[in-house]
Order: sequence, then structure tokens, then C-alpha cells
Amino acid sequence: MTSSNAKTDLHFYLQSARDALLWKLEGLSEYDIRRPLTPTGTNLLGLVKHVAGVELGYLGDTFGRPSGEPLPWLEDGAEPNADMWVTADESREHIVELYRRAWTHADATIDALALDTIGRVPWWPNGRDEVTLHHAVVRVIADTHRHAGHADIVRELMDGAVGMNKGNVSMASGDSAWWENYRSRVEHAAREADRGV
Repeated sequence: MTSSNAKTDLHFYLQSARDALLWKLEGLSEYDIRRPLTPTGTNLLGLVKHVAGVELGYLGDTFGRPSGEPLPWLEDGAEPNADMWVTADESREHIVELYRRAWTHADATIDALALDTIGRVPWWPNGRDEVTLHHAVVRVIADTHRHAGHADIVRELMDGAVGMNKGNVSMASGDSAWWENYRSRVEHAAREADRGV
């Protein structure tokens, strides 16, 4: 990338994170996309649900552009972390389509407003709630990439699938024997360091 258009650059990195996150759902059962694989309950479809709300909040409500999407898991009185998991009656299709609608809404905000436009984050304390669109977009990019990384690890724990996207796994090439040898060397180095060697 040699020429620069700030909105184009921001959108590229936001969309790459969105695509990576949804890619992690491909080929998995309803159980697998919902099951918690960490002690704190991290699960793939819950991550998608969460980032949909993040986009609608930071790139919608914050700039006076509410989407009208009902998000009962974010309302006052909702249980803590309700946006981080998906109930049995919330379908995969519903959550994925909600996320896609959130993209469309967020992209419309980015397109419509200048990057130095000031918004107010409704859930931040008064007096410290102002943010530029540029800052909000960067925040959403960082959050989405963070959760795409979580999804990458969860998916690897589940079935060994890894990578950034279909066209770029961004991993060293090697067969299962190579990876087992590599992992053993990493484990050995960790043990040696722990013993003070």
C-alpha cells in the first residue's frame, strides 16, 4: 500500500477482521460454534454476537445514528456477559445476519461522516464520553481483531484449523510431524527456562 486514503485503509482492516471472525464458523456444527472452550466461556458465535453490538454502539449510537436493531442482551437489567454467548433460540443465521447488518450500518456511518466528527459514547461517563469517528473506528478494528484472535485459538483447540483467512493461513508450512516437533521444542525451551538453565 503506497497511496493512502484513511477511510479506505480503516475499512480494509475492519473488513479483514470481520471476514476472519465469520470464517471461523465455517464447517462447524451448532454445538461447536456455541460451546465454551475457555474457563470464561469464550465461544465462536458469542464473539460474533458481541462484535455486532460493538459496531452498532460505537459506529451507530455514538454518532446519533441508531440502527433500530433490538439488542436485548445489552439493555439495562440484562445479565452480565449476555452479549458473549448465544441462547438456544438465537439461530446462527440470526446472529450472522445481525452482524452483516451491523457492518452495513457501521460502513454507512463511516462513509457519511468526516473522521474528525465528534460523537458521544452513551455508556461512557459524562465529561469523558466524546470521541472522534476516527478513534471509534480504530477502537472497533482493535476489538474485532482481538476477538478474531480469540476465535482463531478457540477453533484451533476445537479441530486444529488455523489461519487468518481462506487465502492466507499465515502459518509456517509443515505437516503434523513438523508441528509436533516444533511444539516439543517450544515446550522444552519453556521447561529449561523454568529450571533456570
